[in-house]
Amino acid sequence: MEVILKTDIKGLGFSDDLVKVRPGYGRNFLIPRGMATLATDSARKMHAEIMKQRAFKEDKIRKGATANAEKLNGLTIQVGAKAGESGKIFGSVTTIQIAEALKKAGYDVERKNIELSVDGIKALGTYTAKVRLFKEITANVNFEVIAE
Repeated sequence: MEVILKTDIKGLGFSDDLVKVRPGYGRNFLIPRGMATLATDSARKMHAEIMKQRAFKEDKIRKGATANAEKLNGLTIQVGAKAGESGKIFGSVTTIQIAEALKKAGYDVERKNIELSVDGIKALGTYTAKVRLFKEITANVNFEVIAE
């Protein structure tokens, strides 16, 4: 079964991609939740026309994302957290705090586009986060967790 995705779905594809899925997954999960539409002949024609119109806009966005990725790759930000004397953090550092630190540095990145290299950051130190700026364009941002 082929469907046209309406939203980005991790592990499956990005918005407006034409993907092949198992019939049950498409019919029972993706289509009822509004994440995809069935790829009929008329839907494919509309999709092709929309993709032609968006190609120019995406090229402009891609160039901006590439420029931002080059700037972000060399960037090191600091994230403050309350910590004890042993260097252990009370709680953990999340993508929300990293997104706020990036916003202070002048980069507007949504927290859902940030992936941490480790699951729970619970100690002071230097870590790396992967930031997805546009479809396949990513940047590695170093951040240092410091005590407040």
